[in-house]
Amino acid sequence: MSEFGFPRRARLLKPVEFKRVFDKTELRGSSPHLLVLATPNEQDQARIGFVLAKKQIKRAVDRNRIKRLVRESFRHHQHEMASLDFVLLARSGLAELDNQQIREMIDGLWFRLKRPSNDRQANGSRKNRRATRR
Repeated sequence: MSEFGFPRRARLLKPVEFKRVFDKTELRGSSPHLLVLATPNEQDQARIGFVLAKKQIKRAVDRNRIKRLVRESFRHHQHEMASLDFVLLARSGLAELDNQQIREMIDGLWFRLKRPSNDRQANGSRKNRRATRR
């Protein structure tokens, strides 16, 4: 399998996995049309799950198009991300965007979510150094 694959282990499948992300959200990224929640996992890779409600996106063809675009973006960015579980929630108006707008929006969210994890790790190591000096 290629390094940019999207195997079953890269997906959130069970309700308990989604519940853990909702209950213990550590990172959050949002745009007017999409909300991304993330929490660290014990896996060796990032995983993704979708909550695209019929109430927000009426037509199945639109929900499938959005999932396809987000999965494609995730495949290309998953190796740059920490071991996090991501849940994407759709907001109203997402189906009205064209493919290019959705790609740009999700790529921007991945960029914002990757950056805080590096900052958080750096801050955590600084805190540990301070604690050991005392």
